[in-house]
Amino acid sequence: MFFDGSARKDEAGAGVVFISPYSLCLSELCSNNVVEYQVLIMGLQIVVEMKISSLEVYGDSMLVINQLLTHYEVRKDDLILYHQMAMQLLEKFDFVTLEHVPRKDNHMAYALANLAATLALTKDVAVNLPVCQR
Repeated sequence: MFFDGSARKDEAGAGVVFISPYSLCLSELCSNNVVEYQVLIMGLQIVVEMKISSLEVYGDSMLVINQLLTHYEVRKDDLILYHQMAMQLLEKFDFVTLEHVPRKDNHMAYALANLAATLALTKDVAVNLPVCQR
């Protein structure tokens, strides 16, 4: 699974790539790190529902990946809940790996995230998910 989030001044988008790609629009503005966590959580929830027990997770957010690997502390209050949710979901897998990849190697998720953020401007094209908290 590859994931990426895109936070802009007026919209946010998320991209998750499995065998089939997903692109989601987020209904509230939030920071890029919050978007990264949100899309990771949404992707993990999808995989749990698919009853997949082994997963490789790739993301270009060094902060999110290293916080989940416990290499970095979660210092921002607005990320603590997302980190906890992601960790709870990761515990549902028999085997999971987390790996940081450069953005150039995460191009499909990056493109989907930016597509979703662009489509969010039309409001009626994509599904809006109210998961961002300020």
